[in-house]
Amino acid sequence: MDTPVTEKPADKGAAPPSASNGKGAAGGFLSDVKTLRERARQHIDDGAVTQNYDADRATVLKLLNEALATELVCVLRYRRHYFMAKGIHAEPIAAEFKVHSDEEQAHADRIAARIVQLGGEPDFAPDTLSVRSHSEYVEGKSLTDMIKENLVAERIAIESYLEMVQYIGERDPTTRRMLEEILAVEEEHADELADMLDKG
Repeated sequence: MDTPVTEKPADKGAAPPSASNGKGAAGGFLSDVKTLRERARQHIDDGAVTQNYDADRATVLKLLNEALATELVCVLRYRRHYFMAKGIHAEPIAAEFKVHSDEEQAHADRIAARIVQLGGEPDFAPDTLSVRSHSEYVEGKSLTDMIKENLVAERIAIESYLEMVQYIGERDPTTRRMLEEILAVEEEHADELADMLDKG
């Protein structure tokens, strides 16, 4: 009859795996300190992008520049609607358009900053802005038209950001987290616009 094997109790006085033994503080998956220091000195011109960056940088930069164009087109459309909103119920809706415009500008700034961090160049060229944008610049004639066009644009942005987040996955957690935070605001915008239509 087999005797059960019992685990030997851990030596309470034993030191945890140290960074100096090559196994890392978490038992094997972290690099030792010497290696981290050496790697940090290599390719120093790459700034925040280290050899552990696992995404296709060219593709991520392309996606981010498309997101930047989308945000800038949204800024311009919301700005126009803010100034052009007319009618008895227009004042609070126009104020909301202004808030959304400001938030879209903040998104654009974050995206541009991340593009630079990744060693790219943010594309602000006005000549190709509408071509690169996922959403459209539609003026809208009535207040209801404006709300609908902004809601459509927000729905496009939500779909775009969801797909970008899924594509990036775990390969670039910083960019993914930024996109997820922007996505959450776009979802709030869509909810607010849908509420405006319900009240109309």
